[in-house]
Amino acid sequence: MSGNNESIKLVNLWEMSKVETIEEFYQRKFNWIPDNIRNEIGHFNVFQHEPIEPGKTKPIPYSRRDFYKIMLVIGDINMNYADQAVSVKKQALFFSNPQIPYNCENLEKIQDGFYCIFNQHFFHKFGDLNQYSVFQSAGNHVFELSDEQVEQITGIYKKMFEEIKSDYIHKYDVLRNLVFELLHFAMKIQPSAKSDKQPLNASQRISTLFLELLERQFPVDENHQTVSLRAASDYANQLNVHVNHLNRAVKDTTEKTTSQIIAERIVQEAKILLKHSAWSVSDIAYALGFTEVTHFDNFFKKHVQLSPLRFRNI
Repeated sequence: MSGNNESIKLVNLWEMSKVETIEEFYQRKFNWIPDNIRNEIGHFNVFQHEPIEPGKTKPIPYSRRDFYKIMLVIGDINMNYADQAVSVKKQALFFSNPQIPYNCENLEKIQDGFYCIFNQHFFHKFGDLNQYSVFQSAGNHVFELSDEQVEQITGIYKKMFEEIKSDYIHKYDVLRNLVFELLHFAMKIQPSAKSDKQPLNASQRISTLFLELLERQFPVDENHQTVSLRAASDYANQLNVHVNHLNRAVKDTTEKTTSQIIAERIVQEAKILLKHSAWSVSDIAYALGFTEVTHFDNFFKKHVQLSPLRFRNI
């Protein structure tokens, strides 16, 4: 009996941890794979959306990808990110990254638009993409656009097409700059509430390190099976600071307590696992660092006002 349970658990782990590679994307979408897809400079490509006949689309699985994607969509579609569902009625700019599972619905309703894909290695030594809010789990990933903004974004994509076809020796540097143009264009639409503050002080540095350490424990999959840092004191020990100092720094910079931020992130991951994995509630509880299922049940009810099973079934 225990052997059967273990086999089921391994299957569930595989289902949840399945990540679409960039090669699989090309095979699924175009039925071919570029020869230079894993070269030393990383990979970048840009495409224009093509009209799709109703009934000709295949469901795209809800999963993570091992590459980044920035997509301009003109049309009426639904995007599912982690535990969030976003409906766009006219036009928007979408950001996705390897840490957050997603899928897109109503593909046949896309009228026009563009998208570019690239991997982390394409930006090796050119910055950390994960420092930008559009690529963070708690950040905004969808930006609805006016007609004027669509025109501006379209201009950036057209420059990408021109550049990638050119023989210019430094064209990939130009393409990286154009990706940054898209990224900063979106973040300027919804600027951070703290964007007017001075460069990072000591409290902000500690808070940033705490948030990075928290995020490293996710997503929960076969490579991160158990969340081991659960309390503020755990993070303080890792960061080599007193827990009171960490609590003050986080409170000063985020206006939330350390425990509140940890709990919110665990709740977010619990919602993802409950909605988009076949794991049992007990497996999810264990993966998130709970020693007893009842502790997880009580924790989830406190923050969501629903039991885990009730949330899964609605």
